[in-house]
Amino acid sequence: SCGNGSGVLSDIYVYVLTLIVLFHYFSNQYTEEEARKLGVVGWVKNTRQGTVTGQVQGPEDKVNAMKSWLSRVGSPSSRIDRTNFSNEKEISKLDFSGFSTRY
Repeated sequence: SCGNGSGVLSDIYVYVLTLIVLFHYFSNQYTEEEARKLGVVGWVKNTRQGTVTGQVQGPEDKVNAMKSWLSRVGSPSSRIDRTNFSNEKEISKLDFSGFSTRY
């Protein structure tokens, strides 16, 4: 998928998402790889409470694909007890150019 020179992105949604992950071995490396594969942007961060929080932005179908990956797959050796997606809203432009892990 190339050709983003026009700067016109239709159906952009921003999601702030919070994951409750049982193990503290949730690897954001896998999340970053999946996000890049799907073509969404944003960030993730492990919290001291053992959850993963972050934000995903992109076209609705790609963001939905990322949501389902986060809910069902996640990284190896992590067990996802619960996923909670909040603050869904439409935005006109992306706030991020890539997907990263924050510390």
